[in-house]
Amino acid sequence: MSDLTSTAIEAHGGLERYNHFESVTAHFRTGGALWGLKEQAGVFQHAAVRVDLHRQHASHYPFTAPRLRTSVTPERVAIESESGEVKAERLDPRAAFAGHTLETPWDDLHVAYFAGYAMWTYLTAPFAFAASDFRTEELPSVSENGQTLRRLKVTFPDRIATHSREQTFYFDQNGLLRRHDYTADVLNAGPVAHFTSDYREFDGIMLPTRRRVHPLAADGTVNQELELVTIDIESALFL
Repeated sequence: MSDLTSTAIEAHGGLERYNHFESVTAHFRTGGALWGLKEQAGVFQHAAVRVDLHRQHASHYPFTAPRLRTSVTPERVAIESESGEVKAERLDPRAAFAGHTLETPWDDLHVAYFAGYAMWTYLTAPFAFAASDFRTEELPSVSENGQTLRRLKVTFPDRIATHSREQTFYFDQNGLLRRHDYTADVLNAGPVAHFTSDYREFDGIMLPTRRRVHPLAADGTVNQELELVTIDIESALFL
């Protein structure tokens, strides 16, 4: 691990504490322009997600109906009943996004896969970076709003479903994540800047409870007027 990786992990609660847990369940609200563009407005207006911390699996609930939930891994996405009965399923879910643009409508399995891998990425960072097959490299620091931010380029292994193989994470002087830049390949819509704030401690782990995602122009300008996705975490429980 790079020095910045270690600093960030310690700032968010430390690897020893994180490894004590198997999962986290977060209750949240989400909004932003993306869901309407995908004809999925209100899909996660108020929901919960359970994420496994040491393997990639995520489940949102309720999903489209009170007693339904999702099950998302890199190889499979499904919609299930509370008892585990499969209502819909798609193998190799990423292939189903071929040829999509930002305006391409999504079906329920598209949105389940996207939301599942995205929330897994957000809720396991920066701890996941300690795995031996993640590659991290500190980039030159930048100044933003009068604050110096240290940047970490992270290359995700092929076994992980995420926005893109390379992503950049920005940490403040205390080691807390403040910004996350990436291109969501399944959207085919260019890069974004994802801002995190309003940190709270849950079971000894620090999580940002406010997330705002904005388009990022080629010259590095952030379009603050357009919120593509908003996420507000109301509570989280590590078990």
